[in-house]
Amino acid sequence: MTYQTLEIEIKSRNAWVWMNRPDVHNALDEVMIAELTQVFNELGKNPDIRAIVLGGRGRSFSAGADLGWMKRAANFTEEENRVDALKLAHMLNAIAVCPKPVIARVQGAAFGGGVGLTAVADIAIAGEYAKFCLSEVKLGLVPATIAPYVVAAMGERQARRYFLTAEIFKSDKAADIGFVHESCPDEHLDQAIEDILSSFNLAAPDALHVAKELIKTVSNRQLDNTLMNETAELIAQQRLKPEGREGLSAFFEKRKANWVA
Repeated sequence: MTYQTLEIEIKSRNAWVWMNRPDVHNALDEVMIAELTQVFNELGKNPDIRAIVLGGRGRSFSAGADLGWMKRAANFTEEENRVDALKLAHMLNAIAVCPKPVIARVQGAAFGGGVGLTAVADIAIAGEYAKFCLSEVKLGLVPATIAPYVVAAMGERQARRYFLTAEIFKSDKAADIGFVHESCPDEHLDQAIEDILSSFNLAAPDALHVAKELIKTVSNRQLDNTLMNETAELIAQQRLKPEGREGLSAFFEKRKANWVA
């Protein structure tokens, strides 16, 4: 399928989704939001895709909201603003709940919604010159739709600082506070991502999906009998699935599992 704002590459069973509006630093508008929602829903259902990389063409990952979109929204009614904001919320959720592992490839500016796109990815790798900013309060706004993901990614304590100060923080600081998993020289960015993708190639596809769901199941829950029973039931089910049986057989037989290329 042809997209107006995205470019899709398929390499070795991995999909690279490129935001392709480099002239405006991949700023988010209505079209890009709709297309990102659609492509992550479609790729998530594609059995031939193992993992997804989200990146931005040009100098920046994403500079946040498109100025034209912001000007149009300024004249919206409250209901129109609510509908518009929900489209962004659904796009972020589509990436967050995608059954495939998602890696954010971040270079240059990641402001506003670009911070949100970084946060919804399972893994975020940033080039050394990447910079982040939650600039909304400077405009009299708040980072509302991205907040659940950003707070989960950087923690409440760090969010208290960066939501309120709207200061720019660089790649090394983002790594220090755990917002991105790794900061590396920009010229090594693609290799760092390829190394992670090679790890996914050794993992069972369904197990990757179930592992993502497991994180949601246990996050922010107290360990009690209910949670212990839920996790025990999960592993019992997983052991009986074809992937579980194949994985254990391959391990004991000292051979590659049938999902390893």
